Amino acid sequence: MRTGVADLPLHPGRCPKWLFPRMVKLSRAVSKIVVMEYGQGEFLRRLSNPFFFQSLGCIVGFDWHSSGLTTTLTGALKEAIVPEEFGMAVLGGKGRASMRTQQEIETTGEKFSFSEKTVEELKYSSRMAAKVDSAALQDGYQLYHHVFIVTEKKKWAVVQQGMNPASRYALRYHWLSESIASMVVEPHAAIASQAVAVSNVLNMVAKESDESRKASVDLVKEHPTHLRKFFTHTLYDYLGMPAGHWMNVREYERMLAGFNAAYETQPKDYEQLLSIKGVGPKTVRSLALLGKLMFGVDASWKDPPVFSWAHGGKDGIPYPVDRKTYDRSVEILNDAIWQAELGDKEKLGALNKLKGLVDSTSDVA
Repeated sequence: MRTGVADLPLHPGRCPKWLFPRMVKLSRAVSKIVVMEYGQGEFLRRLSNPFFFQSLGCIVGFDWHSSGLTTTLTGALKEAIVPEEFGMAVLGGKGRASMRTQQEIETTGEKFSFSEKTVEELKYSSRMAAKVDSAALQDGYQLYHHVFIVTEKKKWAVVQQGMNPASRYALRYHWLSESIASMVVEPHAAIASQAVAVSNVLNMVAKESDESRKASVDLVKEHPTHLRKFFTHTLYDYLGMPAGHWMNVREYERMLAGFNAAYETQPKDYEQLLSIKGVGPKTVRSLALLGKLMFGVDASWKDPPVFSWAHGGKDGIPYPVDRKTYDRSVEILNDAIWQAELGDKEKLGALNKLKGLVDSTSDVA
């Protein structure tokens, strides 16, 4: 379900203090209506769709093509979605906040009365989503943002983002638990990227990489000493590696540490191999290259690869945020929610109010 392409350049500046509280209120209202009308599962499915996610970011007034849309929108959703009210929680975030995801899963597990086994499974899913997009999918983007959305029914979605230091463009990855048959074979619900493909992308989670995944597992089951002789300049020349790519001593030792950890574990499959602590991008890449040299199997080197604005954008594109209309939108949606909670289940009432909202904002545009 790779359903969209988005240009997400890095923009300077921060979300204005007057805008973020409004983003929280409006995103809460929209989220509430989606959950009330269609359920928690549909809300997760929509967050895993880059079109809906980008559109929601535009609706709440953020830049339509900025990498900051991802981090700011998920930050607003984290404040807006109260676990006790929604039956779901938004965990993690940008930078250091992403490092607290594991602890936040444990805390949320207590709120939702999850078993210890369920908590560990959710923590594993969070770690593996990050591991896949940082090690198994080597596309030049470094992860700096990880958000894990989980419901009381144990369903989850992931929205995480990486930055390419050279191009200053972002790559956003969407995961959805219900659509995953394997964590290491085409696991993404969608990937939103810049339109220009990145060259020399190692994609070990592509279907075409199946034989390379098998070869990687076979290689680490033998003692690492038998692999050392292959790491020479000749090997790297044969594989067509770019000039200056030869590993330094520290990189070499780190890679061998990954081999040793994998050998001691004796993984049964590629997912277990990737989950081992110490098996990072260099180990994954080296195993893929060795598989090509020794067994003649190659991995995929293809790069896997937005919508409306109702209230304007913080940078004035397509027009400055109309605060009066913005606040009226929140009021209208909250009123629709209040009516529904009182027992008015007629969807047409809410839809007519939304239609009126669209008519009024179109005049502003």
